[in-house]
Amino acid sequence: MFHEPFVLFGYLAALTRLELVPGVIILPQRQTALVAKQAAEVDILTGGKFRLGVGVGWNPVEYEGLGMNFHTRGRAVEEQIEVLRLLWGQEVVTYKGRFHTITEAGLNPLPVRLSIPIWLGGKADALLRRVARLADGWFPQGRPDDSMRESLERLRNYFREEGRDPATVGIEARMNASDGNPDEWVRQTEEWRKLGATHISINTMNAGFKSPAEHIDAIRRYKEAVGK
Repeated sequence: MFHEPFVLFGYLAALTRLELVPGVIILPQRQTALVAKQAAEVDILTGGKFRLGVGVGWNPVEYEGLGMNFHTRGRAVEEQIEVLRLLWGQEVVTYKGRFHTITEAGLNPLPVRLSIPIWLGGKADALLRRVARLADGWFPQGRPDDSMRESLERLRNYFREEGRDPATVGIEARMNASDGNPDEWVRQTEEWRKLGATHISINTMNAGFKSPAEHIDAIRRYKEAVGK
């Protein structure tokens, strides 16, 4: 069960000073200008503490139900990222692409810094190349093992091919509470640090917790275990 991210974040923005990050919204299932507006509102409500995590998804049933094309999602998301950044950075936008036409239109109000970081989630090689070309950060999927080390090295090579410094792009790892006890959480966190992760979160799904309080307690125990 998931709440709709922008609705939830509008609510949470009034209750917390934490940075809010969806990990991830399936962007090609949504209208780009509407996402731009919703993301800008959350950015304003949080005082600029918002990152937009996006992906292309894997489930054609969702695309069908939302009236979007599953088969063009890879090409669509790249154009969507371009359009999002234009709408966040300019008062008036004119744009003509394969999937979007905008004629002298724009958002009001604009995001706090006239931009919002866009992070991509996924693990396919095409995704890694897209991260290297377009993203401000990456959400890797998997554990900090030899396979992940190889993926990260490929990603850094792709950054260099694009003329980008890998150190300027974030990597947000995800720990699973179901993977074991706090000692194992600490071990995996240290492995992620060695691999160069800049951020880390703990996923409390599928760990047997029965109430919001139990999920929150697991997050608190993780924070205490890693010490930061």
